[in-house]
Amino acid sequence: MVTRVIKSTRQVVRRKYSGFSLKEAMQLVPQEQFTKWALQAVPLPPSAMLQEIMARFESFDLTGSEPAKIFLIDTVFLEIVPRHPKLKVWKGEPLETDTLSGFADYLIAPKRAYVETPLLCVTEAKKDDFEGGEVQCVAEMVACRWNNEQSGLRAPVHGIVSNGQVWQFYRLSLQNTVDQSRLFTMDALPDLLGALDHVCEECAKVVS
Repeated sequence: MVTRVIKSTRQVVRRKYSGFSLKEAMQLVPQEQFTKWALQAVPLPPSAMLQEIMARFESFDLTGSEPAKIFLIDTVFLEIVPRHPKLKVWKGEPLETDTLSGFADYLIAPKRAYVETPLLCVTEAKKDDFEGGEVQCVAEMVACRWNNEQSGLRAPVHGIVSNGQVWQFYRLSLQNTVDQSRLFTMDALPDLLGALDHVCEECAKVVS
């Protein structure tokens, strides 16, 4: 008797990050609430280059458009990430798990010619929908953790939500808490730069 092996043609449907509610994103952790994160960072004065760029920005309206938001975020990353030679920022990078699918606006990972775990920090750039950015950020941090675990790595994963002017930092800890910082703004630039530098420093510690 010959037994036929019938292979399933059903494909796994991965869920998009943009389709989650906050409740659903937190259930991925799983966690029911944010933990207050008193992010302790030394204020970092802007470099002469950044001061010059910000002075030139005064000739432009940087509050009302998507490109302006991206330009501000890029500028802040350009100021801080090069201070950490082990790190590299990837933009619009695919980020998938066995059940999740989508793209990270910004992804910080080891400085390589290709994206490799550990995936350390995701950033969602949102002009008007800060809450929607928070939801996607939580889900994407879970996706980073999943990818890291597939490589046998356990490390905190960080997240950022920003509209260019306002920034908020998140951390998916090894204790499975979702830590949330206060808001940082471009109006208090040294505090913002210090906070981002602290997050990048923590990320760099994980890279061998």
